[in-house]
Amino acid sequence: MMPFPGGIEANANATLLFSFVAAVIYAFALDMPPKWSRTATKTAAIAFLAVLAAMQGGPLLLVAALGLSAVGDAFLSSDGEKEFLGGLASFLAAHIVYVALFVQAGGGLGLLSAESWRGALALAMAAFVIVMLAALWRRVGPQLRIPIAVYIAAILAMGISALTTDKIWVIAGAVLFMASDGLLATERFLLAAISPQRVWMRYAVWVLYYAAQLAITLGFLLV
Repeated sequence: MMPFPGGIEANANATLLFSFVAAVIYAFALDMPPKWSRTATKTAAIAFLAVLAAMQGGPLLLVAALGLSAVGDAFLSSDGEKEFLGGLASFLAAHIVYVALFVQAGGGLGLLSAESWRGALALAMAAFVIVMLAALWRRVGPQLRIPIAVYIAAILAMGISALTTDKIWVIAGAVLFMASDGLLATERFLLAAISPQRVWMRYAVWVLYYAAQLAITLGFLLV
């Protein structure tokens, strides 16, 4: 059963399927050396979600956040510090746009105290980012500390602003996004270069990240 009317031949369902197939193909190519086809596949997975959001008349901020995420994926599909900083900047912009989107769709920070589970989850998010920042601060070079701190602050703002919405899929997507970023930071900066844990972490990062973007997208489109 497809999520949008019209069956698999409908444009919306076909676009969603293209996105999912690209995500699966990239998962199989994760350990291959960086090359243009690998970059294109990774970028396409989220770019198709941006196209889907535009086709279905989703919020422009959602389209923009997904588009910026796709740009970030293109940067991070290659190795190197410049590429990493380009990806960091793209995802920082995406998180800021997501914050604007969630605030626009949400009911305000008062919901965090009105419903205890939201407040508890917000505190858990804050604790998570504080632990990650403390761990990363000691391990990254001085030139990366401020950019990473700003990015972590944006992640927290994204997560908390998602908690102000009434969209459970969006909240789940924000939690998955934070988990993915946490694993990515751990794999990139905290593990030894020869650690066997890197293998499963790379796959987990991609699965959590794609699931996060998919959940947020469908959370806004399936209303």
